[in-house]
Amino acid sequence: MAEEASMVRVLIADDHPVVLQGLSAILEQETDMAIVGQAQNGVEAVKLYRHHQPDVMLMDLRMPEMDGVAAIAAICAEFDRASIVVLTTFDGDEDIHRGLQAGAKGYLLKDAGAEELLAAIRTVFKGQKYISPAIGAKLAERTIVPELSDRELEVLQLMAKGKSNRDIGATLHITENTVKFHVNHILGKLGVSDRVQAVLVALKRGITSV
Repeated sequence: MAEEASMVRVLIADDHPVVLQGLSAILEQETDMAIVGQAQNGVEAVKLYRHHQPDVMLMDLRMPEMDGVAAIAAICAEFDRASIVVLTTFDGDEDIHRGLQAGAKGYLLKDAGAEELLAAIRTVFKGQKYISPAIGAKLAERTIVPELSDRELEVLQLMAKGKSNRDIGATLHITENTVKFHVNHILGKLGVSDRVQAVLVALKRGITSV
């Protein structure tokens, strides 16, 4: 009975079958872990979480139907003790922030070794948070960079799509001078000197995508 009580029941959510198979192979070798289900999209992840209520869930960020952040938020809104570890290829500080802000207890990159993955699961299972040193450094870096306003984010998204100031103004129903004002603020906050550098920094940080 004591052995059963200490068993970590794990639910995996990832839209890549090969990743699911690889994670399953790693966890199945552990005598203190059991896989209770596998989800291939965010909607299914929420549904299976409700059904199984696992001890720990591994969640990818980018999935069809509902992304990982939305799925984490939905689960944590319903289960305040949910222990979710983000397992993703995305290491932009904005992705990390969004995942943890949604309620994840851990954040791990898919290139982490099996030992680190297992350590993260066991740490979160004990009620603690698990943030790898590399992820911690990204978060620390984010705290010293001023956050962009919602309007600045909209302008930056359109900049990433190659839109001119005139096009951005027409899309957002603001004047071209107002767009220039926002662009200058964006450049200043990101610490860059031109639009191309701003877009590159935004892509690297996960603030925007093309």
